[in-house]
Amino acid sequence: MVNPRFPRSSIPTFTLLSSAISTAFCIFFALTFLFATHSYASHHTDSNARAAHEFVSIRRSILALKTDPLKPRLDQLRKQADDHRSLALVYASYARKLKLESSKLVRIFAELSRNFVDLMNKPQYRPLFSNDASPVDELVLRQLEKEVKERIKTTRQVIGDAKESFDNQLKIQKLKDTIFAVNEQLTKAKKQGAFSSLIAAKSIPKSLHCLSMRLMEERIAHPEKYSDEGKLTPPEVEDPKLYHYALFSDNVLAASVVVNSAMKNAKEPWKHVFHVVTDKMNLGAMQVMFKLKDYNGAHIEVKAVEDYKFLNSSYVPVLRQLESANLQRFYFENKLENATKDTTNMKFRNPKYLSILNHLRFYLPEMYPKLHKILFLDDDIVVQKDLTGLWKIDMDGKVNGAVETCFGSFHRYAQYMNFSHPLIKAKFNPKACAWAYGMNFFDLDAWRREKCTEEYHYWQNLNENRTLWKLGTLPPGLITYYSTTKPLDKSWHVLGLGYNPSIGMDEIKNAAVVHFNGNMKPWLDIAMTQFKPLWTKYVDYELEFVQACNCGF
Repeated sequence: MVNPRFPRSSIPTFTLLSSAISTAFCIFFALTFLFATHSYASHHTDSNARAAHEFVSIRRSILALKTDPLKPRLDQLRKQADDHRSLALVYASYARKLKLESSKLVRIFAELSRNFVDLMNKPQYRPLFSNDASPVDELVLRQLEKEVKERIKTTRQVIGDAKESFDNQLKIQKLKDTIFAVNEQLTKAKKQGAFSSLIAAKSIPKSLHCLSMRLMEERIAHPEKYSDEGKLTPPEVEDPKLYHYALFSDNVLAASVVVNSAMKNAKEPWKHVFHVVTDKMNLGAMQVMFKLKDYNGAHIEVKAVEDYKFLNSSYVPVLRQLESANLQRFYFENKLENATKDTTNMKFRNPKYLSILNHLRFYLPEMYPKLHKILFLDDDIVVQKDLTGLWKIDMDGKVNGAVETCFGSFHRYAQYMNFSHPLIKAKFNPKACAWAYGMNFFDLDAWRREKCTEEYHYWQNLNENRTLWKLGTLPPGLITYYSTTKPLDKSWHVLGLGYNPSIGMDEIKNAAVVHFNGNMKPWLDIAMTQFKPLWTKYVDYELEFVQACNCGF
């Protein structure tokens, strides 16, 4: 039934319109889907294409590395250059360590190292070491290889030439180090040895100590036999016509050997007078020793230093200086570290050099005012010939007759005095020849005329602080008798038997006096065996006191 409100002709028109709209929407959605699908496909295809291209490129680079035969060759060449550059640097450093900075080797090795660096940085070779995948230019590589090999050859040649120098230099350096270490040990050993020698030289053997004690015991037991108190001085002691000797010692046995050897070799021993002076402690022993035998008729006077009243600190500079605390420290602080600071003058640290007995030699005219000439003898000498010929020598107005000891540059004044001091430099010639104490012939009249004792006092006072010379009695003697010494023939006095083993026996046999100066005294265990018999043959072994003390030297 047809609705009257809607006519029948309008229904098909609406249907057709709806179908058209639906079709239009379908077509729109279809077109939209097709467009989107096409866009996605296009984009996906472009990405895949780029990825594929990059993959191909990387694959080609890897293949190029694996297949290019020049790359390993280049790497090997670079490694060789770096190795030799490092080697050159090592040798340069080693050369500096061996103190070869001044040689060409250090500069050559440093330059070789720089050459390798400069070679790698040349513009034409830089592309070879770039990180890109460009192929290696074989011509450029060959040129680089040629230059690298030339530098390697030069480097190896220089190393080969330098190796011997390095080895020698290393040996020299090791030798220097060894010598330095040994020298340090030697210096230390010398100091210790010198100190030990000083102790040995200052020591008194048990047998000598025993002899002094037994002689002193005899003196105390029988004072009337040996004392000269209250007795008149024998006229021979002051007779200037006789041959007079001065002997100052605290060693009983050594003093007896000097007198015994002199008198056994004297032609007329009864014309000889010995003035023996000792200290108060050994006076009794000395008196007994020289009363036990007559020494072939020789006249022997034994006195103590204390018997000469003028020898006091107000008159004698040495006695006054002995009271100085600094001088006492210098002499008596004999610690090893102190005593060995100056080994060349260590012997002068021996306190005997400060003993007044050692300085009595400067007061002979006052001690023996009636005498004109006197022969001074040390207690470590042995007389082998008659000495009266010394009294016949023309002294030419000189005071001191002595044997000179200089030879070449040795034993000159410069070795005994401080010539940096203006007083010494102005007064004395450093090249002047020194002479020896031990056997000295003094003209006492010339001594008094030249006022030698006053001269000695003047210089001894100036040397209170030890700036002019290093103590001892020889330097002041050289000064006091600087222009008043008469050189004697060397056969009168041969020295060195206490330190020099190379003295010839012919020279010793021809000597009138042999002197055991030095630390190796003949009565010590450290004496040189080849010279010891020269002294021991004058020891009075027949004396009971000598036998009792086992004085078997």
